[in-house]
Amino acid sequence: MGPLCPIHLAHYIRDGYSDCMRDPHAQLPLTPVVLHILLTLAEGARHGYAIAQEIEQTTAGQIHMGPGTLYGSIQRMLSSALLEEAPTPRRTTDDDARRRYYRMTAFGRSVLELELERLSRIVRSAQAKRVLRDPGLA
Repeated sequence: MGPLCPIHLAHYIRDGYSDCMRDPHAQLPLTPVVLHILLTLAEGARHGYAIAQEIEQTTAGQIHMGPGTLYGSIQRMLSSALLEEAPTPRRTTDDDARRRYYRMTAFGRSVLELELERLSRIVRSAQAKRVLRDPGLA
C-alpha cells in the first residue's frame, strides 16, 4: 500500500478506490447513507436487506435505499475497510442461503465515532446560537 494521503469518503464514492484510505479523519464528513449503514452495523452484523429495512425504520422513512445505492455503498465501504464480510450465522428455514452478512471493522468504528463527535459539535454550536432548541429545555 502506498503512503497515506487525505481523501474524503464523499470523493471516494464519486471517484473510486484509492490506497489513501487509512486515516479515519480523512474519511469525514460521511455521506448520510454511509453514516446510517455504520450506525446500523454498530449493533452487530446484518445482511443487506436488513440494513436497508432498519435504516428506513429508524429514519421514519426519510431515507429509503434502493438496491443500487445500498449495495454500491456497501461495496465501496468494503473496499475502504469500513466494513467486512461477516461469517454467515446459523440459518433459519426462511433465511436465503445467498445472503451476505456485513459488520463494521475497528477502522469503521473509529470513523463513525469521529463523525458523531463532529456532528455533536455542530449541534452544540447551533444550540449556542439559538438556531436549534435544546431538547432538554422544551
